[in-house]
Amino acid sequence: MPTIKDRVVQMAVLLVLEPIFEADLQPEQYAYRRGRSALDAIQRVQALMDQGHTEVIDADLSGYFDSIPHAELMKSVARRVSDRRLLALLKAWLEMPVEESDARGRKQRTTRNRDEGKGTPQGAPLSPLLSNLYMRRFILGWKVLGHEGRFAAHIVNYADDFVICCRGHAEEAMTAMRTMMSRLRLTMNEAKTRLCRGPDEPFNFLGYTFGRCYSPRTGGAYIGTWPSDKKIQGLKLKLSELTERRWLWLEPDEMVGRLNHVLRGWANYFCQGRVTAAYRNVTAHACYRLRQWLVRKYPGQGSKWSRYADRHLHEDWGLLRLQRRPYQGSCANA
Repeated sequence: MPTIKDRVVQMAVLLVLEPIFEADLQPEQYAYRRGRSALDAIQRVQALMDQGHTEVIDADLSGYFDSIPHAELMKSVARRVSDRRLLALLKAWLEMPVEESDARGRKQRTTRNRDEGKGTPQGAPLSPLLSNLYMRRFILGWKVLGHEGRFAAHIVNYADDFVICCRGHAEEAMTAMRTMMSRLRLTMNEAKTRLCRGPDEPFNFLGYTFGRCYSPRTGGAYIGTWPSDKKIQGLKLKLSELTERRWLWLEPDEMVGRLNHVLRGWANYFCQGRVTAAYRNVTAHACYRLRQWLVRKYPGQGSKWSRYADRHLHEDWGLLRLQRRPYQGSCANA
């Protein structure tokens, strides 16, 4: 993390530069921009697949933030910024050393960014803008070189995550993508980058799984989304950690408040597509973990199921029951 002094100055610079570069960013970019969110990116992918762009390149970059080359990035900045002092300040931030403490508490300083000439300081206020600015080179080049029209291939980007939705010619689009990334000096994670022919081959993007769904009313098939298994398991692990024995000193209302805070935040993001089954799964686990915690805190006679049934946990103890609600715009970011 940058020092407080650097963070203050970077935020001041960001307030000046953000409106300037916002005009240059492409509509395919959804991260770190006002009025846009990860849920908007999810909706865009859904719309493209509904329009027939069902061959999807699920791309993954290896260490994107650590791989952005300084020289090319500064050229992108210099297109709009002519003040030499500001450019020198930006370059100094890109090359600043990082101080870390090892297991024994000894401080070590590394100058990797300066020595290798690449990488942006993660955790810095300017990093999101700089990462968007460099990703713009790929997205704009994709369109200028004619790949979007030639392959009927549209990019949807959020930070270092992106997919390319194609209507045929997906193999050629993947080859073109690899060539462009090589010229941009970015490395693809070949183990995670794959071509998915939807909707029969599901893929994950920004925590959602895209694949074939069936309507419970008509039985008809359609392309839909649902929370990925990884995100569901991650939430259940979080709920389990919150209800461990070491938290028995908390009062029940405080414990329920903590659980509700996590559940509500998760549901605010995972509010699109087929979420009912995921909500039931997560709510059942929350009830189970809270019941276990209450039994340990108040040991007594009788069955724990009768003392702390799900209905009582929701109605008497106030545990949140996740329920589907209409999506009302950009309610959360990834």
